[in-house]
Parts: sequence; structure tokens; C-alpha cells
Amino acid sequence: MRIQLVTDAWSPQVNGVVMTLNNTIAWLRRWGHEVDILSPEGFRTIPMPTYPEIPLAVMPGREVARRIRAFAPDAIHIATEGPLGFAARAHCLKENLAFTTAYHTCFPEYVKPRFGVPLSFTYAWMRRFHAPSSAVLVATPAIRELLEARGFGNVVDWGRGVDLELFTPGPTRYAEYPRPLFICVGRVAVEKNLPAFLSLDLPGTKMIVGDGPQRAELERRFPDAVFVGAKRGEELAEFYRRADVFVFPSRTDTFGLVLVEAMASGVPVAAYPVRGPIDVIKDPSAGVLDLDLGVAALQALTLDRGKVRRYAESFSWEKASRQFVSSLVPARGKENAVAQAA
Repeated sequence: MRIQLVTDAWSPQVNGVVMTLNNTIAWLRRWGHEVDILSPEGFRTIPMPTYPEIPLAVMPGREVARRIRAFAPDAIHIATEGPLGFAARAHCLKENLAFTTAYHTCFPEYVKPRFGVPLSFTYAWMRRFHAPSSAVLVATPAIRELLEARGFGNVVDWGRGVDLELFTPGPTRYAEYPRPLFICVGRVAVEKNLPAFLSLDLPGTKMIVGDGPQRAELERRFPDAVFVGAKRGEELAEFYRRADVFVFPSRTDTFGLVLVEAMASGVPVAAYPVRGPIDVIKDPSAGVLDLDLGVAALQALTLDRGKVRRYAESFSWEKASRQFVSSLVPARGKENAVAQAA
């Protein structure tokens, strides 16, 4: 099957969207599907406001239409609501092509603290974008329920996985930092609610692995915390496995892939009982959810790391990728092989 995947988020960006797409594409190609990726690569771009590391394509409509026509896909999936996503959506509507979309990011909750835009306004805009989609893919039941309550239709589940070979437990802990070591991995940005973690009165060391627009400010505000920047691959895995507890202060994530990466590394999680964590951490042996994040962090220290790892082994990119394939619809008519490929 020929699958057109359109995304405004792509390498070298480091985020959950890119990671999800990369892992899904790997499985699709392993199964013999042909995937064409329409990303900001090859387009004239400008930096995204408040996120200069994210490039946005400028007036991509004509080239997007040309690329889709040239590839002649059996199925089209629009992963993001950026300029490329809008251009692909417009082309599909003009040519009467069916497509699916995904809701990876809680944009209304991200836009409000930055620009003061009411949630109702942004949700209406997002609802309009996704309305023509044959299926709106979401990572968790909590996000599905949220969108359905906001008037979204055709919302379907698309789970997530973890690389169990890369993210593995290890016996070594950090000796150069006072322990216990409480770690948080992800973008250093306002929506991640990092001050809720960094302001906790905890023993040992608090560490941030990641980069983003709020890093300089937080380094000034919390000089006792350790900021190590963005890490990837085996280097990132080593930071996970040498930590004692993973603290996740975000209240707006749709899933939180870092939660599963931490648990696969044998690191127990401390988080708020909000969407994302409530769908990922369903076993109390893997993490602690509490409205008092400090209490959760201290209680997580008592969990068995072996049990944490075993719980993470239930997450599979293969299973998630099969869900993705089963959600696809024929771009034109019912005569092609989309249904059979599921």
C-alpha cells in the first residue's frame, strides 16, 4: 500500500510526534508498505513563534499538491495542523480525496498561556480542521473523551509503544550528584509545567534533560537544578536508567512517551492524576499519581524497578502501528487495498 504521510513536525526535532511517526513508519516499511513523507524538508521555512527550533513551511500549497499527485497514494494521513497539514487538507478537499488526521498536541492548552487565546476559540478552530477527516487518531481514551466532549467526530484510538532494546534498566546510579536523583525529560517550555517539579522540596538532585525556550529562565530561577540539554539515543537511555525517579509535572500532554521510556528503563514515575498519566500508568507498581507531586515523587522511590520494567513491556510499537493501519481509509473509492492491508 502507498501511504502519504504529511507532517509539519519532523527530524531533527525531538518530540513525541516525531518519535511516534518514526517508529510507525519503520513498522509500515517492515510490512512492505511504501511511505512518502511530506515534511518541511525542501520547503522555504520560517521559525515557529515561541519555538524557533521548529521550521514552518511558507506557502507550501502548490508543491504539496504536486507531491501528492505524483505519489498517487492509496491512503493519506495528515499528522499535524500546521502549514503542510492545512495545504494537504485543502488539496484533499479540492480533489475529493479521503484522509485521516491525528490529534498529537493539545494546542488550545498550549496557546492560551502564551497568547491568552480562549480555549473555546482554539478548540473551534481545531474542530474545523479535523471535521472532514475520516478518522481522528488519538493516543489515549482520555483524549478521545475530551475531544468528543468538545464536539469532535470520528475519534479513534492509536496507542503508543517504546523501544525495549534501547531503554533498559541498569545497575549503575549517578555518583557525581547527591541522591536520590529525580529526573524529567522533555521540552523545556511553559506547557510542560516544569516549575511545579523544580520548586519541590525534595532530597538529592533535580535534573532536566531537554532544551527549549524556557531553559535560560528556569536555570536562573532554579540554580540548584541540573540542566544537561537535549539527549538522544543511547546517551538519553543512560540518563534514564541512572535516575531514581522520573517526575512528570505536565498537565496537558496527550500521552507522554517519556513516561514509557522511563518505565522501560526501570525508573518509577511520579505524576499528577491527569490525562496522559492516568492512561499510561494503570498499575500502581509502575508509578505514583497524586495531586501532591512531592508526595508522589517520594513514594515512587519505594517501588520495585523490576516490576516497573515488566509493566512497560506491555507497550508495543508493532501493536500501535497495526492500529494506525486499521484506521486508514482509501483515498479514492473502495477498490484499493487499504482495508485488506489492515
